[in-house]
Amino acid sequence: MIRAPRPAPHTRKAAVDSRRVRRSAELRERLFRAALTLFGKKGYAETTVEDITEAADVGKGTFFNYFPTKEHILMAFGEMQLGKLEAIVRDAKQSDLPMQDVLRILVLRMTEEPIRNPAIVRALLQANLSSVRVRGAMLRIHDRNRTLLGQLIRHGQERSEIRTDLPPEQIAQVWRQTIFGTLLFWSLAGDASLTERIEQSLNILWTGIASRPPANGAKRRKKGGEKA
Repeated sequence: MIRAPRPAPHTRKAAVDSRRVRRSAELRERLFRAALTLFGKKGYAETTVEDITEAADVGKGTFFNYFPTKEHILMAFGEMQLGKLEAIVRDAKQSDLPMQDVLRILVLRMTEEPIRNPAIVRALLQANLSSVRVRGAMLRIHDRNRTLLGQLIRHGQERSEIRTDLPPEQIAQVWRQTIFGTLLFWSLAGDASLTERIEQSLNILWTGIASRPPANGAKRRKKGGEKA
């Protein structure tokens, strides 16, 4: 009888390590999702680590293996959103997709989590108002977010799809404020109207930032100057 060769020791170790990494990622995700759900239901300040571990069905000590404090859940949320933005900016620079479509995709991707859990927007606002540590961490993430969005706007300006009479960082800031305001007002209702609200905001924003041909008067002045 021919026996199948036994896996080499390094192969067995790699398989064990892979399972360990996968299980660790699954536990972290379970804690993360449980926390976000509770933040939405109970509020950030009212949710304890014990609440989170009970909802995730793990021991309290397990929480601290993945998140040093409850605040780090919100930081992980911010980093997750930042990762989505980084991927979209990177892809946009290598794509011919019109900037209007890129920005629409960006907003839809960034609002996936609020659609899943409308109350998370209120929980994030509460945490920012009530915790100096959270506010400081989230401000750093927001700064990076604004820089990345500014790069995307600048890319649109270089492609002559976005107006160039305003700095890209200023357009990026107004864009972020408008979308966040839309999310905040929607979260108070928590109904199914987010897509409609987002589309309205996107259309108005795009009308304001899209590149536009020079006015006729400007063209005439330019021609007159060239003749002179």
